[in-house]
Amino acid sequence: MTYGVSQETAKRPKNIIFMVGDGMGLGQITASMYAQRNKTVFDRFPVTGLMTTQSSNHLITDSGAGATAFSCGCKTFNGAIGVNAKKHPCPTLLETADSLGMATGIVVTCSITHATPASFYAHVPERASMEEIAVWLVQNRIDFLIGGGGKYFNKRTKDKRNLVQEMEKTGYQVSTNRYDSIPKIPGTERPFFWITSEEEPPSVLKGRTFLPEMTQKGISFIQKRDNSRGFFMVVEGSQIDWAGHSNDKLTLIAEMADFEKAIANALDFAKKDGETLVVVTADHETGGMSILQGSNLDSLDLKFTSKGHTASMIPVFAYGPGADFFNGIYDNTDIFYKIKKAMGWN
Repeated sequence: MTYGVSQETAKRPKNIIFMVGDGMGLGQITASMYAQRNKTVFDRFPVTGLMTTQSSNHLITDSGAGATAFSCGCKTFNGAIGVNAKKHPCPTLLETADSLGMATGIVVTCSITHATPASFYAHVPERASMEEIAVWLVQNRIDFLIGGGGKYFNKRTKDKRNLVQEMEKTGYQVSTNRYDSIPKIPGTERPFFWITSEEEPPSVLKGRTFLPEMTQKGISFIQKRDNSRGFFMVVEGSQIDWAGHSNDKLTLIAEMADFEKAIANALDFAKKDGETLVVVTADHETGGMSILQGSNLDSLDLKFTSKGHTASMIPVFAYGPGADFFNGIYDNTDIFYKIKKAMGWN
Protein backbone atom coordinates (compact mmCIF):
# COMPACT_ATOMS: atom_id res chain seq x y z
CA MET A 1 0.00 0.00 0.00
CA THR A 2 1.03 3.60 -0.52
CA TYR A 3 -0.15 5.22 2.70
CA GLY A 4 2.50 7.39 4.32
CA VAL A 5 4.49 7.48 1.05
CA SER A 6 5.11 10.79 -0.72
CA GLN A 7 2.40 11.52 -3.31
CA GLU A 8 5.08 12.13 -5.93
CA THR A 9 6.84 8.81 -5.36
CA ALA A 10 3.87 6.59 -4.48
CA LYS A 11 3.06 3.64 -6.70
CA ARG A 12 0.59 4.51 -9.41
CA PRO A 13 -2.61 2.52 -9.68
CA LYS A 14 -3.20 0.37 -12.71
CA ASN A 15 -6.99 0.29 -12.32
CA ILE A 16 -9.66 2.69 -11.06
CA ILE A 17 -13.06 1.84 -9.61
CA PHE A 18 -15.03 5.07 -9.20
CA MET A 19 -18.22 4.64 -7.17
CA VAL A 20 -21.02 7.17 -6.75
CA GLY A 21 -23.78 6.96 -4.18
CA ASP A 22 -26.17 9.39 -5.83
CA GLY A 23 -27.61 11.69 -3.17
CA MET A 24 -25.45 10.14 -0.44
CA GLY A 25 -24.38 12.59 2.24
CA LEU A 26 -23.02 12.11 5.76
CA GLY A 27 -26.54 11.71 7.13
CA GLN A 28 -27.26 8.80 4.80
CA ILE A 29 -23.92 7.14 5.60
CA THR A 30 -24.46 7.56 9.35
CA ALA A 31 -28.01 6.19 9.20
CA SER A 32 -26.80 3.19 7.21
CA MET A 33 -24.09 2.53 9.77
CA TYR A 34 -26.51 2.65 12.70
CA ALA A 35 -29.04 0.49 10.83
CA GLN A 36 -26.28 -2.13 10.54
CA ARG A 37 -25.57 -1.84 14.28
CA ASN A 38 -22.48 0.34 13.96
CA LYS A 39 -21.01 -1.66 11.09
CA THR A 40 -20.08 0.07 7.85
CA VAL A 41 -17.91 -0.64 4.84
CA PHE A 42 -16.60 2.91 5.06
CA ASP A 43 -14.47 1.85 8.04
CA ARG A 44 -12.23 0.10 5.51
CA PHE A 45 -11.08 3.32 3.84
CA PRO A 46 -7.84 4.80 5.22
CA VAL A 47 -8.31 8.16 3.45
CA THR A 48 -11.30 10.52 3.72
CA GLY A 49 -11.84 13.97 2.27
CA LEU A 50 -14.65 16.47 1.83
CA MET A 51 -15.72 18.28 -1.33
CA THR A 52 -17.99 21.14 -2.32
CA THR A 53 -20.51 20.55 -5.09
CA GLN A 54 -21.93 23.77 -6.54
CA SER A 55 -22.51 23.96 -10.30
CA SER A 56 -21.63 26.88 -12.58
CA ASN A 57 -25.08 28.42 -12.27
CA HIS A 58 -26.36 27.34 -8.86
CA LEU A 59 -25.13 26.68 -5.35
CA ILE A 60 -27.10 23.43 -5.42
CA THR A 61 -26.03 21.11 -8.21
CA ASP A 62 -27.93 18.44 -10.08
CA SER A 63 -26.50 15.04 -11.02
CA GLY A 64 -25.57 16.11 -14.56
CA ALA A 65 -23.42 19.04 -13.48
CA GLY A 66 -22.10 17.09 -10.49
CA ALA A 67 -21.03 14.07 -12.51
CA THR A 68 -19.60 16.24 -15.29
CA ALA A 69 -17.42 17.91 -12.66
CA PHE A 70 -16.01 14.45 -11.83
CA SER A 71 -15.69 13.22 -15.38
CA CYS A 72 -14.44 16.39 -17.11
CA GLY A 73 -12.94 18.53 -14.37
CA CYS A 74 -14.99 21.63 -15.21
CA LYS A 75 -17.96 23.46 -13.79
CA THR A 76 -21.10 23.38 -15.89
CA PHE A 77 -24.78 24.30 -15.60
CA ASN A 78 -27.44 22.11 -14.04
CA GLY A 79 -28.75 19.59 -16.54
CA ALA A 80 -25.60 19.48 -18.66
CA ILE A 81 -24.02 16.16 -19.64
CA GLY A 82 -20.33 16.10 -20.59
CA VAL A 83 -20.24 19.71 -21.77
CA ASN A 84 -18.79 22.81 -20.16
CA ALA A 85 -20.65 26.00 -19.24
CA LYS A 86 -20.38 27.17 -22.86
CA LYS A 87 -21.91 23.88 -24.06
CA HIS A 88 -18.63 22.69 -25.56
CA PRO A 89 -17.93 18.95 -25.25
CA CYS A 90 -15.26 18.08 -22.69
CA PRO A 91 -13.23 14.84 -22.76
CA THR A 92 -14.09 12.53 -19.87
CA LEU A 93 -12.00 10.28 -17.67
CA LEU A 94 -13.63 7.20 -19.18
CA GLU A 95 -12.91 8.41 -22.72
CA THR A 96 -9.31 9.13 -21.73
CA ALA A 97 -8.95 5.65 -20.26
CA ASP A 98 -10.36 4.12 -23.45
CA SER A 99 -8.00 6.18 -25.62
CA LEU A 100 -5.09 4.75 -23.61
CA GLY A 101 -6.21 1.19 -24.31
CA MET A 102 -7.76 0.55 -20.89
CA ALA A 103 -10.91 -1.53 -20.53
CA THR A 104 -14.00 0.35 -19.35
CA GLY A 105 -17.23 -0.46 -17.54
CA ILE A 106 -20.38 1.14 -16.13
CA VAL A 107 -22.76 -0.55 -13.66
CA VAL A 108 -25.75 1.45 -12.38
CA THR A 109 -29.15 0.86 -10.80
CA CYS A 110 -30.88 3.46 -12.98
CA SER A 111 -31.19 3.71 -16.75
CA ILE A 112 -27.78 3.63 -18.44
CA THR A 113 -28.71 6.97 -20.04
CA HIS A 114 -29.36 8.69 -16.69
CA ALA A 115 -27.37 11.78 -15.76
CA THR A 116 -24.52 10.29 -13.75
CA PRO A 117 -23.48 7.44 -16.06
CA ALA A 118 -24.17 9.54 -19.17
CA SER A 119 -21.72 12.19 -18.00
CA PHE A 120 -18.87 9.73 -18.52
CA TYR A 121 -19.58 8.93 -22.19
CA ALA A 122 -22.04 11.45 -23.70
CA HIS A 123 -21.94 15.15 -24.58
CA VAL A 124 -25.34 16.85 -24.65
CA PRO A 125 -26.61 20.11 -23.11
CA GLU A 126 -29.76 18.59 -21.62
CA ARG A 127 -29.95 15.47 -19.49
CA ALA A 128 -33.56 14.81 -20.54
CA SER A 129 -32.39 14.02 -24.10
CA MET A 130 -32.24 10.31 -23.32
CA GLU A 131 -32.51 9.10 -26.92
CA GLU A 132 -29.68 11.40 -27.96
CA ILE A 133 -27.60 10.20 -25.01
CA ALA A 134 -28.19 6.56 -26.00
CA VAL A 135 -26.63 7.17 -29.42
CA TRP A 136 -23.33 7.98 -27.71
CA LEU A 137 -23.11 4.36 -26.55
CA VAL A 138 -23.05 3.31 -30.19
CA GLN A 139 -20.19 5.75 -30.81
CA ASN A 140 -18.27 5.19 -27.56
CA ARG A 141 -17.68 1.49 -27.04
CA ILE A 142 -17.65 0.50 -23.37
CA ASP A 143 -16.63 -3.04 -22.50
CA PHE A 144 -19.17 -3.79 -19.77
CA LEU A 145 -22.54 -2.02 -19.43
CA ILE A 146 -25.27 -2.70 -16.89
CA GLY A 147 -28.36 -0.52 -16.53
CA GLY A 148 -31.96 0.09 -17.52
CA GLY A 149 -33.57 2.32 -20.12
CA GLY A 150 -34.07 -0.20 -22.91
CA LYS A 151 -36.76 1.91 -24.57
CA TYR A 152 -34.19 4.56 -25.48
CA PHE A 153 -32.42 1.93 -27.58
CA ASN A 154 -35.15 -0.17 -29.19
CA LYS A 155 -38.40 1.80 -28.84
CA ARG A 156 -37.21 5.20 -29.96
CA THR A 157 -39.81 7.83 -30.83
CA LYS A 158 -37.74 10.29 -32.89
CA ASP A 159 -35.76 8.27 -35.40
CA LYS A 160 -37.07 4.69 -35.00
CA ARG A 161 -33.48 3.34 -34.97
CA ASN A 162 -32.88 0.07 -33.17
CA LEU A 163 -29.66 0.77 -31.32
CA VAL A 164 -29.58 -2.72 -29.82
CA GLN A 165 -29.27 -4.21 -33.30
CA GLU A 166 -26.69 -1.59 -34.25
CA MET A 167 -24.61 -2.40 -31.18
CA GLU A 168 -24.84 -6.12 -31.88
CA LYS A 169 -23.61 -5.52 -35.42
CA THR A 170 -20.57 -3.71 -34.03
CA GLY A 171 -19.74 -6.67 -31.78
CA TYR A 172 -21.75 -6.24 -28.57
CA GLN A 173 -23.24 -9.17 -26.73
CA VAL A 174 -26.61 -7.84 -25.52
CA SER A 175 -28.90 -9.38 -22.91
CA THR A 176 -32.44 -8.17 -22.24
CA ASN A 177 -33.11 -10.38 -19.23
CA ARG A 178 -35.40 -8.81 -16.65
CA TYR A 179 -33.71 -7.11 -13.68
CA ASP A 180 -34.58 -10.07 -11.41
CA SER A 181 -33.03 -12.67 -13.73
CA ILE A 182 -29.30 -12.05 -13.81
CA PRO A 183 -27.93 -13.35 -17.12
CA LYS A 184 -24.96 -15.63 -17.47
CA ILE A 185 -21.95 -13.47 -18.22
CA PRO A 186 -20.59 -14.46 -21.66
CA GLY A 187 -16.98 -14.75 -22.74
CA THR A 188 -14.88 -11.61 -22.74
CA GLU A 189 -13.93 -11.65 -26.42
CA ARG A 190 -16.67 -9.07 -27.11
CA PRO A 191 -18.17 -6.24 -25.00
CA PHE A 192 -21.30 -7.01 -22.98
CA PHE A 193 -24.44 -4.93 -22.38
CA TRP A 194 -27.22 -6.07 -20.05
CA ILE A 195 -30.35 -3.93 -20.39
CA THR A 196 -32.00 -4.63 -17.05
CA SER A 197 -35.38 -3.01 -17.80
CA GLU A 198 -37.26 -1.03 -20.43
CA GLU A 199 -37.49 1.98 -18.14
CA GLU A 200 -35.96 2.40 -14.67
CA PRO A 201 -35.12 -0.68 -12.58
CA PRO A 202 -37.17 -0.98 -9.36
CA SER A 203 -35.82 -0.42 -5.88
CA VAL A 204 -34.10 -3.07 -3.79
CA LEU A 205 -37.28 -3.43 -1.75
CA LYS A 206 -39.20 -4.26 -4.93
CA GLY A 207 -36.87 -6.99 -6.14
CA ARG A 208 -33.73 -5.46 -7.66
CA THR A 209 -30.59 -7.14 -6.31
CA PHE A 210 -28.00 -7.09 -9.08
CA LEU A 211 -25.66 -4.23 -8.07
CA PRO A 212 -23.24 -6.08 -5.73
CA GLU A 213 -23.01 -9.17 -7.94
CA MET A 214 -22.63 -7.24 -11.20
CA THR A 215 -19.98 -5.01 -9.63
CA GLN A 216 -17.98 -8.13 -8.82
CA LYS A 217 -18.62 -9.79 -12.18
CA GLY A 218 -17.98 -6.56 -14.05
CA ILE A 219 -14.57 -6.19 -12.45
CA SER A 220 -13.71 -9.76 -13.42
CA PHE A 221 -14.98 -9.23 -16.98
CA ILE A 222 -13.10 -6.04 -17.77
CA GLN A 223 -9.97 -7.21 -15.97
CA LYS A 224 -9.81 -10.04 -18.49
CA ARG A 225 -10.30 -7.56 -21.35
CA ASP A 226 -7.77 -4.99 -20.17
CA ASN A 227 -4.83 -6.29 -22.21
CA SER A 228 -2.54 -5.56 -19.24
CA ARG A 229 -3.26 -1.82 -19.55
CA GLY A 230 -5.71 -1.64 -16.66
CA PHE A 231 -9.35 -0.65 -16.45
CA PHE A 232 -11.64 2.22 -15.47
CA MET A 233 -15.01 1.28 -13.99
CA VAL A 234 -17.92 3.48 -12.84
CA VAL A 235 -20.45 2.06 -10.35
CA GLU A 236 -23.48 4.01 -9.14
CA GLY A 237 -25.93 3.32 -6.35
CA SER A 238 -28.44 5.46 -8.20
CA GLN A 239 -31.58 5.07 -6.13
CA ILE A 240 -30.25 6.43 -2.84
CA ASP A 241 -31.09 9.75 -4.47
CA TRP A 242 -34.63 8.71 -5.37
CA ALA A 243 -35.33 7.60 -1.81
CA GLY A 244 -34.11 11.01 -0.64
CA HIS A 245 -36.40 12.81 -3.09
CA SER A 246 -39.39 10.82 -1.84
CA ASN A 247 -38.29 11.07 1.82
CA ASP A 248 -38.59 7.28 2.04
CA LYS A 249 -36.35 6.21 4.91
CA LEU A 250 -36.93 2.46 4.52
CA THR A 251 -35.94 2.48 0.86
CA LEU A 252 -33.00 4.76 1.60
CA ILE A 253 -31.58 2.37 4.20
CA ALA A 254 -32.06 -0.58 1.84
CA GLU A 255 -30.39 1.24 -1.07
CA MET A 256 -27.47 2.24 1.14
CA ALA A 257 -26.99 -1.36 2.30
CA ASP A 258 -27.05 -2.54 -1.32
CA PHE A 259 -24.46 0.06 -2.33
CA GLU A 260 -22.25 -0.84 0.64
CA LYS A 261 -22.23 -4.48 -0.52
CA ALA A 262 -21.04 -3.34 -3.95
CA ILE A 263 -18.33 -1.22 -2.31
CA ALA A 264 -17.22 -4.21 -0.24
CA ASN A 265 -16.83 -6.29 -3.40
CA ALA A 266 -14.73 -3.56 -5.00
CA LEU A 267 -12.54 -3.27 -1.90
CA ASP A 268 -12.09 -7.04 -1.68
CA PHE A 269 -10.78 -7.02 -5.24
CA ALA A 270 -8.55 -4.01 -4.62
CA LYS A 271 -7.05 -5.53 -1.48
CA LYS A 272 -6.18 -8.74 -3.31
CA ASP A 273 -5.05 -6.97 -6.49
CA GLY A 274 -2.86 -4.28 -4.91
CA GLU A 275 -2.94 -2.12 -8.05
CA THR A 276 -6.45 -0.67 -7.88
CA LEU A 277 -7.56 2.75 -6.65
CA VAL A 278 -11.12 2.76 -5.29
CA VAL A 279 -12.78 6.16 -4.88
CA VAL A 280 -16.28 6.47 -3.41
CA THR A 281 -18.24 9.70 -3.22
CA ALA A 282 -21.58 11.30 -4.18
CA ASP A 283 -22.64 13.96 -6.66
CA HIS A 284 -24.66 15.78 -3.95
CA GLU A 285 -26.80 15.15 -0.89
CA THR A 286 -30.55 14.66 -1.31
CA GLY A 287 -33.28 15.31 1.23
CA GLY A 288 -31.35 17.19 3.91
CA MET A 289 -31.59 14.09 6.09
CA SER A 290 -30.78 14.02 9.80
CA ILE A 291 -31.15 11.58 12.70
CA LEU A 292 -33.39 12.89 15.47
CA GLN A 293 -33.09 12.71 19.23
CA GLY A 294 -34.62 9.54 20.65
CA SER A 295 -33.18 7.34 17.91
CA ASN A 296 -31.40 4.12 18.84
CA LEU A 297 -29.90 1.19 16.94
CA ASP A 298 -33.26 -0.58 16.91
CA SER A 299 -35.32 2.44 15.87
CA LEU A 300 -33.94 5.31 13.82
CA ASP A 301 -36.04 8.47 13.66
CA LEU A 302 -34.96 10.06 10.37
CA LYS A 303 -36.07 13.54 9.37
CA PHE A 304 -35.89 15.12 5.93
CA THR A 305 -35.81 18.89 5.46
CA SER A 306 -36.25 18.85 1.69
CA LYS A 307 -37.45 16.76 -1.24
CA GLY A 308 -34.60 18.15 -3.34
CA HIS A 309 -30.82 18.34 -3.34
CA THR A 310 -28.83 20.32 -0.79
CA ALA A 311 -25.49 22.16 -0.85
CA SER A 312 -23.88 20.14 1.96
CA MET A 313 -20.27 19.11 1.51
CA ILE A 314 -19.87 15.50 0.44
CA PRO A 315 -17.42 12.89 1.80
CA VAL A 316 -14.84 11.26 -0.46
CA PHE A 317 -13.32 7.88 0.47
CA ALA A 318 -10.19 6.44 -1.15
CA TYR A 319 -8.32 3.14 -0.94
CA GLY A 320 -5.27 1.82 -2.76
CA PRO A 321 -2.36 3.35 -4.69
CA GLY A 322 -2.95 7.09 -5.08
CA ALA A 323 -5.43 7.28 -2.19
CA ASP A 324 -3.39 9.97 -0.40
CA PHE A 325 -4.34 12.50 -3.08
CA PHE A 326 -7.90 12.54 -1.74
CA ASN A 327 -7.20 13.95 1.72
CA GLY A 328 -8.46 17.42 2.63
CA ILE A 329 -11.24 19.74 1.49
CA TYR A 330 -11.58 20.52 -2.20
CA ASP A 331 -13.99 21.15 -5.05
CA ASN A 332 -15.77 18.36 -6.94
CA THR A 333 -13.84 19.24 -10.11
CA ASP A 334 -10.65 18.32 -8.26
CA ILE A 335 -11.71 14.65 -8.35
CA PHE A 336 -10.91 14.69 -12.09
CA TYR A 337 -7.43 16.13 -11.57
CA LYS A 338 -6.61 13.94 -8.58
CA ILE A 339 -7.44 10.81 -10.57
CA LYS A 340 -5.36 12.04 -13.53
CA LYS A 341 -2.44 12.82 -11.25
CA ALA A 342 -2.69 9.48 -9.47
CA MET A 343 -2.66 7.70 -12.84
CA GLY A 344 0.14 9.85 -14.26
CA TRP A 345 -2.04 11.08 -17.14
CA ASN A 346 -0.93 14.36 -18.67
